[in-house]
Amino acid sequence: MASFKGKEIYSIDSKGRVNIPVKMRKSIPEDAGNTLVVMRGLDKCIFVYPLNVWEERQEKKLKDLNQYDERNRKFIRLMLQTCEEVELDKQQRINLPKELLKFAGINSQVTILGALDHIEFWDPETYDAYINDCPESYEIVAAKVMVENSNSL
Repeated sequence: MASFKGKEIYSIDSKGRVNIPVKMRKSIPEDAGNTLVVMRGLDKCIFVYPLNVWEERQEKKLKDLNQYDERNRKFIRLMLQTCEEVELDKQQRINLPKELLKFAGINSQVTILGALDHIEFWDPETYDAYINDCPESYEIVAAKVMVENSNSL
């Protein structure tokens, strides 16, 4: 299973190509091959999943949603309309679709975050604002999350 962590700031070229940091590339499972799934993320970022992790998530979570429920249909459509498979090239780069770059406001620099089972791509200023706008300290957020989820940890 993938376990991505850490933060890097990389350049992105005019064609939307960006390198995957070495420490994150090492966490891409062999079962994914060199294929990643890119899609619209939450909080104005791009999510990137190894193919095998995405297929497992899709199989376990999305396929179980009742598609007769309007909210579920809308969620599936919104999520999958921007979903694309991309391959690492020989320089260990992926090509991020222009639609996703525009959505996330990413131009020449990108903040790359490891987020357990996936990687997130952020515009650096958007990410900094997201982190700095949190009204609670890290310690308070950590305590609340750990207490609320103490049965599952």
